[in-house]
Amino acid sequence: MYGIVGDPIEQVRSPEMITWEFHQRGVDALLVPLHVPAAQFDEVMPRLMQLANFDGFILTIPFKVRGLNLADQWGPQAQVLQGINALIRRQDGGWTGEIFDGMGCVKAFERRGLAVRGQHLMLMGLGGAGGAIACAMAAQQPARMRLHDIDADRVAFIRGCIQRLSPTTVVETGPPQIQGMNVLINATPVGMLSDSRLPLAVTQLPSELVVFDAIVMPEMTPLLTLAQACGCTWVQGREMMRGQIPTIVDAFLNPEAVGATPRPLG
Repeated sequence: MYGIVGDPIEQVRSPEMITWEFHQRGVDALLVPLHVPAAQFDEVMPRLMQLANFDGFILTIPFKVRGLNLADQWGPQAQVLQGINALIRRQDGGWTGEIFDGMGCVKAFERRGLAVRGQHLMLMGLGGAGGAIACAMAAQQPARMRLHDIDADRVAFIRGCIQRLSPTTVVETGPPQIQGMNVLINATPVGMLSDSRLPLAVTQLPSELVVFDAIVMPEMTPLLTLAQACGCTWVQGREMMRGQIPTIVDAFLNPEAVGATPRPLG
């Protein structure tokens, strides 16, 4: 058994997609949704990790940063980004934390033949998923990245990560804007489920803009619906999830291959 933990949880599509991947590999396993209210996360999650027949968890909104210290070892991405979206039980009984969102986003763009190198990117939301996406995109050497998040410390942290990964990329911070941008990325929860809001104050998007929304439910978010109406190229959150599924399942089935190191103390 494996679980995906979030609050809310009804938007997730990982259970069907990851369970399918297990079955395609002939593995008798499934992933189930687990709704843990945010106020109870610190109490409930350590108890879930004691269940003997659960070998891993995926963490989704709003737990990707909060779950970091549940692991005694961190994978290389988790160490850099200070967030996780997977907890993996090792053979020694310990837990490895790693984050796979960024590579999933890059895979989604690659499958569409969409360029990142040399492009100008606007990224909204720098939480666990957003930070991973920002750094994975930075590794593709874009010309410019503009970052927006309500947490100023998180903005400064991710800006530093990007500058180390791609020193030639111009990094800006500030309110969302689309003027002069080639790619617009939403990694905030604005537009999830029945939320009809847009993550930025616009009524029109230039048709040459590529628009990606990390939200998986609804599949057509308010932002993607606007992008479609404006003739933009748009990429769904499900495509990012699909891009990381094989890597997550690889990690669940072979925890020692993640390449984790002990979590820093303090």
